[in-house]
Amino acid sequence: MDADNVPAAREPDPESTATEGTEEERVWSAGRLDPMPIRKLPESPPSIHLLGPTVFLVALGVGMGETYMWPRLVLVFGPEIRWLFLIGVTLQAFVMLEMARYAMATGESIFTGAARVAKPLMWFFFCTALIVYIWPGHLSAGAGALEEITGIPWMVTAIAGLLLVGLIFTLAKVIYNLLESVLSFLIGLLVVGSSIIAAMVGKFSDVTSTLAGMVQFGYFPDAATSSAWFPIIVGSIAFAGPSGMQQMWYTLHLREKGAGMGAHIPKLRGLAHSGDEEVMPARGFMFDTDDPEEMRKWKGWRRWVTFDALLLFWGITMLVTITFTVLAQSAARQNPNVRILIENGERQAAMNAMADSFSAVGGPLMGGIFLGFIALIGLNATLGLYDSFSRGQADMAYNFIKGVNKFRMAHIYAAFLWGVIIFGILVLLFGPANGPSAILDTLAFLSAFAMGAYCVVLLLVNNIMLPKPIRPNLASNLIIAFGATFYLGMLFFSLFTYGVIPD
Repeated sequence: MDADNVPAAREPDPESTATEGTEEERVWSAGRLDPMPIRKLPESPPSIHLLGPTVFLVALGVGMGETYMWPRLVLVFGPEIRWLFLIGVTLQAFVMLEMARYAMATGESIFTGAARVAKPLMWFFFCTALIVYIWPGHLSAGAGALEEITGIPWMVTAIAGLLLVGLIFTLAKVIYNLLESVLSFLIGLLVVGSSIIAAMVGKFSDVTSTLAGMVQFGYFPDAATSSAWFPIIVGSIAFAGPSGMQQMWYTLHLREKGAGMGAHIPKLRGLAHSGDEEVMPARGFMFDTDDPEEMRKWKGWRRWVTFDALLLFWGITMLVTITFTVLAQSAARQNPNVRILIENGERQAAMNAMADSFSAVGGPLMGGIFLGFIALIGLNATLGLYDSFSRGQADMAYNFIKGVNKFRMAHIYAAFLWGVIIFGILVLLFGPANGPSAILDTLAFLSAFAMGAYCVVLLLVNNIMLPKPIRPNLASNLIIAFGATFYLGMLFFSLFTYGVIPD
């Protein structure tokens, strides 16, 4: 649609840094970056749907936090500790909605939105991703479970998994389409399979105590405030749903799905098909927020993403974590000494105890199936995480590093993908981490820092860079502000009080 045929968006208010272009330009100016041409907003799909870009957040959220880290906490502190999980995953659902607001309104990633406020903010996340997400935590934990089944050293299967991830994305024609299909299948297998097995090994009382534990607000035993456990609890809260910058990368998946104004942005292709790639625009687009018809379509898109956030994301994540909490309680009955083992530093004890509870019902085969689920989750999360990391870094590099946009986006994506894979292999071979669980605990703790920071940036971007009619309301702003205080407060309390990250 030609911008000259569409009215310009209205300037939201005199003091805003986002100002309107002239009538002839037909653009929305926001910050100091290129203005966004006005385009038509596409019609939204039906609100009730099965698949969407939320599959990436579910894949990343239904990972080691829900299936390993939180069950471990339940084995040590009881199901009452799960009230912290409820707060964490509910905050994430609201963050998801606010991330989607900017991405669907502009077709830009939240990183570009941050650069519109101030480029150093965007560079902060570029560097944070390099510090936090180069560690192969999820795949390492999954490989540790696979070692229990096969006896193959976890480093061998972790390295093989990294190479497999690289080949999959290199050979994909359209990366988003492949990843959505693969992750949807894996998540379905995980949710259905784990629920069936939990029903076999658990008791109804396990379900009721799990649900009751989610509302035991304020429960925090003395042992949880120790230097050994408080940093792990901070990391586990960050891993309640998609952790760290995964919500920011979600804005790129929305764009790839063609959600809102993302329909005007070309798709990212694998390296083997880079010759088919269209030229990426240097900026996004805006729709006319004064046009009632455009605002009708906008409300349709908001209903669409709200369904994703509440039912698909919050609902599936909650179902899986309830399932694995039931399994943890069953494991505690089967292995009364498991708590002592975990407290004495046996990191794998929680996973082994849950596998034993499976075996108690269906024999060694069932225990192997459980560990197979953990290995599958590690691969599932790594597929989503490495794609998202490479996609986010490529987006920032293409738009903000001089000369990089001379290369195709597929080439930049591949460079970051294989770079993080090679680094991951070097960490597995020569890194300082004491096994897969240590890598995961460190990754989780560092993620809390990124989450608090992106809540602050989200408030700035959505309240300054968007036209006033589509800005968040007071309640949404207060919830995101609480998220920033919650994540950063717990992180810095841990650092200042104990001076440690997880060992």
